[in-house]
Amino acid sequence: MKSNPLRGRAGFTLIELMAVVVIIVILATLVVAGMGFAQEKQNRDSAKTQIALLAKAIEEYKLDMGKYPGKVDNTPAAGSGVSSELYEALFFEGYTASNSGTANADAASKIYLAELDPRSTKMTWVTTTKSDTPPSSTKIKDPWDVEYRYRKGTNAQNPDFDLWSCGKNGKTDPSSAKLTGDNKDDIRNF
Repeated sequence: MKSNPLRGRAGFTLIELMAVVVIIVILATLVVAGMGFAQEKQNRDSAKTQIALLAKAIEEYKLDMGKYPGKVDNTPAAGSGVSSELYEALFFEGYTASNSGTANADAASKIYLAELDPRSTKMTWVTTTKSDTPPSSTKIKDPWDVEYRYRKGTNAQNPDFDLWSCGKNGKTDPSSAKLTGDNKDDIRNF
């Protein structure tokens, strides 16, 4: 009697293959969850850095101009809709003055935060594609693509100014100083 040489070789059973597939799926799930956590941590760290840069530039602006940026003394309590004024004061006025061809030693011709240049920055926190776009259409946005909030005057909780990101959920309650509810993921300078 002749024996078949292939018959004696062992192979994987269906249960062994299913166990391998389940292990691969579990490992893939852990990697994807870890990447989401890492991305969220990176966004929070970026927002903290951007707020620190903006706050420093705002303070430098006040030293030169004698007041904080903004068209009115008391900005809205919600702090929304004024990031274009920050862009204008901290970058746009200095950019247009330096590109006008005239030698102007005026403090308004200073660029306070070069990272706001939409043409050269790797930080994607300015919504325009050109730096000669009118400031009223330019917003400074956080890593979650939500406009930074800024307020000064009697509506501010800080003696100087308030600057914050609404965080991942994009919601905030500017009247509350507590980091609960809609404010639980806010990143603030106050």
